[in-house]
Amino acid sequence: MVVKVKVTHSLAETVWRDFVDRHPAGNIFHTPEMFRVFAQAKGHRPTLWAAVEDGRVLALMLPVQITLKGGPLRRLTTRAVVYGSVLCAPGTEGYKALDLLLRTYPREVDGFPLFTELRNLSDLEAVQPILQERGFVYEDHLNYLLDLNRPPEEILQGIGSRTRKHIRRRLKRGEVTVHEVKERQQVAVCYALLRETYRLAQVPLAHRSLFEAAFDVLHRKGMIRFTLARVGDTPVAISAELLYKDVIYGWYGGVDRAYGSYAPNELLTWRILEWGAKNGYKVYDFGGAGKPDEEYGVRDFKAKFGGELVCYGRNTCEHVPFLLKISRTGYQLMRGFLSR
Repeated sequence: MVVKVKVTHSLAETVWRDFVDRHPAGNIFHTPEMFRVFAQAKGHRPTLWAAVEDGRVLALMLPVQITLKGGPLRRLTTRAVVYGSVLCAPGTEGYKALDLLLRTYPREVDGFPLFTELRNLSDLEAVQPILQERGFVYEDHLNYLLDLNRPPEEILQGIGSRTRKHIRRRLKRGEVTVHEVKERQQVAVCYALLRETYRLAQVPLAHRSLFEAAFDVLHRKGMIRFTLARVGDTPVAISAELLYKDVIYGWYGGVDRAYGSYAPNELLTWRILEWGAKNGYKVYDFGGAGKPDEEYGVRDFKAKFGGELVCYGRNTCEHVPFLLKISRTGYQLMRGFLSR
């Protein structure tokens, strides 16, 4: 009897989790828990695509459809992001399964969403020929990875001298306090800081339900950490980290610019790195540092902490190019309106 590889949209959670846990490149965005988070968030619709053979998972892709505006504009404002990118078994068997998955996916989505973006969190050089042959065009995208598997003082010494000086000064003065958010109602405080930060950057922010779902699903499992910095009683900076295996993933961050002189973002980041080193984590993933040929202030901030600059890139497949062009034009006009 010949068993064929087939594409499915459902998996037993134990089989799914085991595949991700065992795979060396499995990351938090591949987990059933993150799928549930996105499923509970307004404007997000996760889908599961897996290539299986005789009950074995050989390839996995979890596109999340994200819609900025509903109603008549839904088609023009919906994209799919594969956070954590694709995952396949090593060797020829896994590569063939991935190829089948990527041949099937564009046919079945049938032009909706506008495009699908793979955000690569590890080196996918081995499968890049498959991705690109199936219409997923590669583009350089940077990131910083920081080694946490060493004493905290060594990590601090690796931070840029000026930033390290600011951190030591603020630690000595004690004006900024940093603590973990452990109660759900405090998520609203975190979200208010994020919302203002994203408003000033003229970038859309996910609905608050995403962060509430993340707290509800992940916090009790030790898979997320919200960290808040205060000056006195005033919240001034927030950082949300995802936790999986021995990696800390920088997810969302925000800061009140009015308190910039206190260096709350620098101190907050240091406290997170220190906590990670003391609690057995080996890597801090800064969550992206932009395109190499474009200026990006966030990259400059992340660079100060001394991580390794990597370029795993992104792969994008455009499903409806002419509608995508219209959508991008509309987005730029919206940002121009907001800036005025």
